[in-house]
Amino acid sequence: MTEPQQLTDRTALNRNRARASARPDAALFLHELAATEIKERLELVNRTFTAPVAVSGLPRIWADVVPGSQHVPDADILDLAEGAHDLVIHAMSLHWANDPVGQLVQCRRALKPDGLFIAALPGGHTLTELRAALAEAESRLTGGLSPRVLPMGEIRDLGGLLQRAGFALPVADSTIQTASYRDAFHLMADLRAMGEGNALAARSRRPSPRALFIEAARIYADAFQDPDGRIPATFETIFLTGWAPDANQPQPLRPGSAQSRLADALNTTETTLSDPVPPRRV
Repeated sequence: MTEPQQLTDRTALNRNRARASARPDAALFLHELAATEIKERLELVNRTFTAPVAVSGLPRIWADVVPGSQHVPDADILDLAEGAHDLVIHAMSLHWANDPVGQLVQCRRALKPDGLFIAALPGGHTLTELRAALAEAESRLTGGLSPRVLPMGEIRDLGGLLQRAGFALPVADSTIQTASYRDAFHLMADLRAMGEGNALAARSRRPSPRALFIEAARIYADAFQDPDGRIPATFETIFLTGWAPDANQPQPLRPGSAQSRLADALNTTETTLSDPVPPRRV
């Protein structure tokens, strides 16, 4: 049987992350923003977690999110014992997973009944400007395209993965941040400093010509530069939340089992549609 093609070159990814971890001044603002957001969300949960764990490729950012939490790397097979944790945080690394559903299933199995799962990861609107500039520059110079920016999931699709993995009460939401950069080279340097360089398994192993990036930077500036001469970069962070199933959790009612009418609750008159509304012609 032929093995499925891998999305991520783990050797390259680990090398990129090691380079970022070695720099105390690394620009890890996306991780810091996500960590702050998760801390605020956990404060709203009326529960004390006694066995938390964080799955992360850059653990130093996530050490203080939940005091006393265990940390494991985001390998294909997670070092998590079944039913050992009441909180699992998958921290800004799910987008590099070769099998995202498998990662979520492993996290669910690691939870105790009614344990909480939270993931943060970049979403599909991330780096839309850079993707467009690189694609246009490469097509102009070479007549083709090669994988340069990691494909990232859309919020609806990622929310569906929670259900496929067996989580109860799944929720997916997102935040958008726009960062400002001097130029495209400054942005790409920031991405490398975050450990987010190109680690796609299908990437070209040949050195990219500098002319490609010069042209991409020019296209980026022409299309998106603001009046101050700087360029914006969009970063979407998607948050996934779910609970390990438990018999004591709220359960949806069976359709048709309501004991009161919505019209009564709204103190209005119920109107029945006798005939279907015809389609509007435009």
